[in-house]
Amino acid sequence: MSAIPAFAMSLLCIVGGSIAFFKKGSLPSFVAGSLTGMLYLYSATRIADNEIKGFQGAFYASALLTASSLPRITKGPIPKLLAVSSAIVGFYYGRKLY
Repeated sequence: MSAIPAFAMSLLCIVGGSIAFFKKGSLPSFVAGSLTGMLYLYSATRIADNEIKGFQGAFYASALLTASSLPRITKGPIPKLLAVSSAIVGFYYGRKLY
């Protein structure tokens, strides 16, 4: 399996949290986006080495992101994109685990 989806989600989370902070001053979005992005980044590097903990980390980060995005799904396109993309990545890495 490829580490590219985890690298892409890492970039998406870090950039998204940063944009939310600079546009609206949302420190919680910045912190959550950065931490989730770093978890994806760490997982991607472990996946590149074919370690099982990388797949687990990416799966758990996707589950966390999906669960936190679903309550906000009606608020616009960004939460929808976040929920769908994290669910797809979670399914992708979940196939390796289960």
